[in-house]
This record gives sequence, C-alpha cells and structure tokens, in this order.
Amino acid sequence: MHIEFLVEEPSAEAALQNLLPKILGNVATFAIHPHQGKPDLLKKLPMRLKGYSHWLLGDWRIVILMDADDDDCLELKAQLEQIAWDAGLITKSAAPPGQQFQVLNRLAIEELEAWFLGDIEALHAAYPRVGLTLGQRAKYRNPDAIPGGTWEALERLLQRLNYFPEGLPKITVARQVSRHIDPARNRSRSFQVFREGLLELIR
Repeated sequence: MHIEFLVEEPSAEAALQNLLPKILGNVATFAIHPHQGKPDLLKKLPMRLKGYSHWLLGDWRIVILMDADDDDCLELKAQLEQIAWDAGLITKSAAPPGQQFQVLNRLAIEELEAWFLGDIEALHAAYPRVGLTLGQRAKYRNPDAIPGGTWEALERLLQRLNYFPEGLPKITVARQVSRHIDPARNRSRSFQVFREGLLELIR
C-alpha cells in the first residue's frame, strides 16, 4: 500500500516524517506534499483530487491533514468531504461499513502543536527544561482545548523556559518533538483520531 499525504505546511511534513513510520510500520510507503498554508491547500485540493481520481492505483490512498484553527470543525470537515466527493473519490465518512475508502480527512485541533503538547514526555526529551509534570496542570490536560491557540501556547511555554527568544521555529520544533512522540500515549484526541484512521486505512 502507498499513501499520499496532503498537508498545509512544511512543519506538518517535518512531524509526519517522524510519526508515520511509528504508526504505519512497514505496511505502507508514503509521500508527503506540503502547501503554503491552509488557503493554498484548499485552493489546490479540488484539482489535485480530480487528478488523483484519474490514475489512483488500487492500493493507493490519500490522507488530507489540516489545522482546524478557529474554523468550525464540522463545516471544515464537510468542505473537505464535498471536495473529495466532487472528485469522485470515496472518503472514510462516506464509505459503507466494511467497504474500503480512498480518502481520509483529518483535522488537528486547534493546530498541529496540540499534538506536541499531547506528549509532555516527548516535549521534555526535546527540551529538557519542560517539566514532566506539565501535563498535570489544568491548562494542559486537554491539549486540543488550550485557549488562545496551541501554537501560541507552545511558543509562550518554551520562551518562558528560555528557548527560542526570537520566536518559535515551527519546522525545527516539529522535527525535534515528533522524533520522541509515542503515538499510543499521546493525549491529544485529534491525534488519536488521526492515528485510528490510519490504522483502519492499512488494516
């Protein structure tokens, strides 16, 4: 099996390069195609999926990963589902039970950085001044619900600990933290939904 990943920015690509082998094992090969932000991905997605629909091989699948940001999650997911439907592709949500699907749409809530805050052990391994008890604080118990943006929360946290005073380098942090993430223990619900979807895809 081969999986094409369409993501909104290079930091997602950097994270997935480390995360996907841990989730997929040797069951599937993959390629990751980053875009220049969510608007760029949404703009190019209809033509890209129509192109895939003409030559997609029987054991190829497509995964679209996007930050929810401040958008309504249900509306954004419905938009992605409609784009795939218009291209003639079957999504996980639209496939009857037990039937194979071609497209998996997934959202990181609010942003990819929630996945990093979902594994405090990984954060500590990458940046040792991050305390291992951080996840016990009320603010960080549910990383998908951190107020004010997860990217900003992670930047403030690391800057308080004297990392990256000039601003969070998203690609560097994504690469360093994801190297240590254990997918099974991650407390981000949106990460677990992503992981479960991939496991079902390769089953």
